Amino acid sequence: MVSFELARHLVEQHAAGVHPGETETADLLAALGRVLAEPILADRDFPPFARSTRDGYAVRAADVERVPARLAVIGEIKAGDSPETCTVNRDQAVSIMTGAPLPAGADAVVMVEHTSVVERPYPNAAENATLGWGTQLVEIQRSVKSGENFVPRGAEARAGQLLLDRGRKLDHTGIAIAASVGKTRLPVFRKPRVAVLSTGDELVEIDAMPGPAQIRNSNSYSLAAQVQNAGAEAVRLAIAPDEPRRLRALIEEGLSCDLLLLTGGVSMGKYDLVEQVLAELKAEFYFTGAEIQPGRPVVFGSCGADTPVRVSAAKPASAWVSVSAPHKKHFFGLPGNPVSTMVTFELFARPMIEALSGMTPQPLIFLSARLQSEIRTKTGLKRFLPAVLSGEFANAKVELARWQGSGDVATLARANCYVVIPPDRERIEAGEWVSLLMR
Repeated sequence: MVSFELARHLVEQHAAGVHPGETETADLLAALGRVLAEPILADRDFPPFARSTRDGYAVRAADVERVPARLAVIGEIKAGDSPETCTVNRDQAVSIMTGAPLPAGADAVVMVEHTSVVERPYPNAAENATLGWGTQLVEIQRSVKSGENFVPRGAEARAGQLLLDRGRKLDHTGIAIAASVGKTRLPVFRKPRVAVLSTGDELVEIDAMPGPAQIRNSNSYSLAAQVQNAGAEAVRLAIAPDEPRRLRALIEEGLSCDLLLLTGGVSMGKYDLVEQVLAELKAEFYFTGAEIQPGRPVVFGSCGADTPVRVSAAKPASAWVSVSAPHKKHFFGLPGNPVSTMVTFELFARPMIEALSGMTPQPLIFLSARLQSEIRTKTGLKRFLPAVLSGEFANAKVELARWQGSGDVATLARANCYVVIPPDRERIEAGEWVSLLMR
């Protein structure tokens, strides 16, 4: 039994030593949620030209130091136009749109809100001499500094600069960057295969009618969903009974995948056989419990390269084919109660899946909110209790969900976060700030 922090660090240390699978190529949109196997570099400067960030007038800042100032409007540039269509000289301006390239000679943009078009019904001798009769004038009512209201060429990235590194999980921003450099297909890591094995004589398949003391195997589906959400391929195995030979065969089948997740059978009961069978397979255990609630009996370990695994436990025993794992295969034994299973997956299994996917495991991020009602609990365990975060803007508040223990998945479905209670606190007053882990 170890502390939560030590358990998490042990998982992270082992995750740092695993290697992702082979790479494959995916169409750009199909790469969403996948992990990039090669870096993406800028194929040109970003932006490739000095880009206006406002609708207004491109000017020389020196011409508008004193305002109001009248400038001759010599042209217009919209997004997509060439910046070479005109050059801004002294006492001149060019009408410009957001996203358009800055014309030569200009070094600032005045927002259109700070200008007005000047009507010239009659010629002014001085203006006619310098600007030319019939030229449109704009009056600048607020000065600007050189460099204001435009993005210089290459300010976001220079040609050849790293935009996305290998190991980045591709979200919509990653897809946008890949598209901006002309990538229609991307090299990504193969999704790891994660075996999901539920254990216990009390389980039946979800399409079966449970007996009086039986339950449907919902854990297999919730875990498979969490596995897929983490970016891996879930391989659901048959239900393992509380019988050593069949359990061992299914565990061996699970070890043919990149990671094995077992649920149930890891407590101290007479028929909790998972640790016993894993020990027979010469498993190495890194911890066999964490000081948390829910999920205290969680197990983490690995089986070495000499551990036999079976290609399929669905075939008759005479047809089983034994192979050797090419490297260590890690496993997690998760408690069987649904809430415990879901919590321990997020706390411990997810970073291992991220590493197998080619990512650097992401740290846990705790948020804060004010507690609506007092919490009383026992000390000794770090607790992750289902809760509801509500409010809007800066007025976040959180309330514990009314739940009936770690088997109450219905309450968890109504919750949107967990309140994290330190192991040394037995009372937290209403109004105090508490840590939250979002679901």
